[in-house]
This record gives sequence, C-alpha cells and structure tokens, in this order.
Amino acid sequence: MLDKVTAQQQARQQWQNRVNNAQGHFFEGAIMAACQFYRDRERAEIDKTPEPFRVTSKSRNGTFTGRFTAHAQPDFQGTLAGGRSIVFEAKYTATDVIRRNVLTDAQMAALESHMQRGAVAGVCVGIRDKFYFVPWQNWRDMKKCFGKVSLRAVDLAAYRVCFSGAVLFLDYKYTDFAAVFS
Repeated sequence: MLDKVTAQQQARQQWQNRVNNAQGHFFEGAIMAACQFYRDRERAEIDKTPEPFRVTSKSRNGTFTGRFTAHAQPDFQGTLAGGRSIVFEAKYTATDVIRRNVLTDAQMAALESHMQRGAVAGVCVGIRDKFYFVPWQNWRDMKKCFGKVSLRAVDLAAYRVCFSGAVLFLDYKYTDFAAVFS
C-alpha cells in the first residue's frame, strides 16, 4: 500500500513540476514579447540571457545529455533608450505567495553588482495572472520594506505592470517608471 501511495505522490509531483515549467515558459515568453515591443519602439534593446549549458553527448534519436557549466545569471539584460543598462530576473508562481529566496545567491550578487554600477536592476514577478517589476533594492531589502520575506499580490500593488499579452515591465500600471528608478 505504501508503494502505491508513494507512486501516486510522485506522479502528482511530476505533473505539478510540468505545469510549473510550462507556466514559467509562458511567463518568459510574455517578457520576450515585451522586449520585442520595446525594441520595435526604440525604447530598449533587451535580450534573454542564455543559460550556461554544455551538451555532453548526443543520441541518434535527437535527444542529448548536458550539464550546466556555471551559476545562472539574471534572466534578462540590455540597454534602455538613453544608454542606461537594465538587468533583471524573472520569477513566476501559480501560488498566492512569492518568496525572496527564489533567487540564487549568484543571481542576487549579479543584480547587486549591476545596480551598484548604475543599472536598473530588478525582479519581474508573475503571481498567477498579475505581473510586477520590483526594483532590486526593494527585493533585496524585502524584510525592511515590506516587513516580511514573502509577498502576495496585494503587497506588490505599487509595482504592478501592464499586460497586453506581453508583460510590459517598463510600464507600471499606477506609477511612472522614471520615478521608481531615479
């Protein structure tokens, strides 16, 4: 009986992992659509950062084996019109809560380093069907800024961005972008 229960739990977890993975890909695709939107309007040139990955073997059926070769960098990097750099990580959750620790130490160090050198740095967040762009210093100091280390959509209302099928991370719904990052 225990084996059957364990198998059911594993099957549920595998299914949930696939759902989460698909939602994450959808979220990143919606951000990439915004990157193209901004590129077309000459507001920014922003690209997805490739994963540091190396193929170790290929099979005849088209599958391959590989491994990550370094810690992942933030997901997106580029330049805004006017010359300022932008770098950000993208995180999505289908739950009601996003936790500060979803970023790796390497991602946090990279965001901090870029921000210290004058870049716009942040975390583009998806919580279910709402989207936000949180400045890095507010994410980094989440406990100080929000009084906790996990946030709900209501906590992020000031950072909500527009959604048109693309996550328009430079266009806050209720706030002027320039005012947030100046």
